[in-house]
Amino acid sequence: MRIAFMGTPDFAVPTLEALVTAGHDVAAVYCQPPRPAGRGKMLMPTPVHARAEALGLPVRHPVSLRDSTEQAAFAALDLDIAVVAAYGLILPPAILEAPRRGCLNVHASLLPRWRGAAPIQRAILEGDFVTGVTIMRMEKGLDTGPMLATADTPVDRKTAGDLTAELARSGAALMAKVLAGLDGYVARPQPESGVTYARKIDKTEARIDFRRAAGQVDRQIRAFNPAPGAWFEHGGERIRILACDLVDTAGLGAPGEVLDEQLTIECLAGAIRPTRVQRAGRAAMTTSELLRGFAIAPGTHLV
Repeated sequence: MRIAFMGTPDFAVPTLEALVTAGHDVAAVYCQPPRPAGRGKMLMPTPVHARAEALGLPVRHPVSLRDSTEQAAFAALDLDIAVVAAYGLILPPAILEAPRRGCLNVHASLLPRWRGAAPIQRAILEGDFVTGVTIMRMEKGLDTGPMLATADTPVDRKTAGDLTAELARSGAALMAKVLAGLDGYVARPQPESGVTYARKIDKTEARIDFRRAAGQVDRQIRAFNPAPGAWFEHGGERIRILACDLVDTAGLGAPGEVLDEQLTIECLAGAIRPTRVQRAGRAAMTTSELLRGFAIAPGTHLV
């Protein structure tokens, strides 16, 4: 099939690769424009942009698709279908209607749960036991289109980074399967019950509140790894916790109190023991490495 691929971050790269491996004619790859990054603030291509160029595919990165010139250029591709994975731009009706067989989206949740921008992080934060990917036919609403296929996976104690990589692979395989047998799939409307919205992550959500249960703090740490990173403050410095163990302390201290030389931190119910941390501007390290150069004594109250 003649396809346009539309995606931007690492999550979308496996789907692009799956289209190429399957032998589809990828007429164009759409992604977000390069953005300043690093200390030098040089313009850097997005992961999809870089991979598409490596594959020898034409890349387009318009700021918007609402312009009539961009819409005409898209229509001129004469597409059978468009495949979308975490593109980051709203597709107006003229774009949705241009391909002969419409637009299919890889969404990182089991719809209708977690429509929206941050489904993986919200699934972890809410303590979902299972999540997955959905292939849906796109329409004007936000992730409201009818579903063609789903694949689920347990959340366990995975980080957002772990789950993103897993769902990226799963979504790519499922999209390839759907495209290979497209005429055999029936798009079914999403259930009206069970709808939730995964609003965009605000950086203010990353500050750890030890007055919450240890399980909630653990989910916060996993949901915000790798970004933006759950953190507490000590000595005027932010310390990010990248991973932790859960510890049953039976209320040995007040919430936020450091209980021992291993940086076990009391929460409202239970405690956490950080295992991997990061100081501002430094590489990730073990907790023991942190404490050798940045003392946090038992009895300290963290905020």
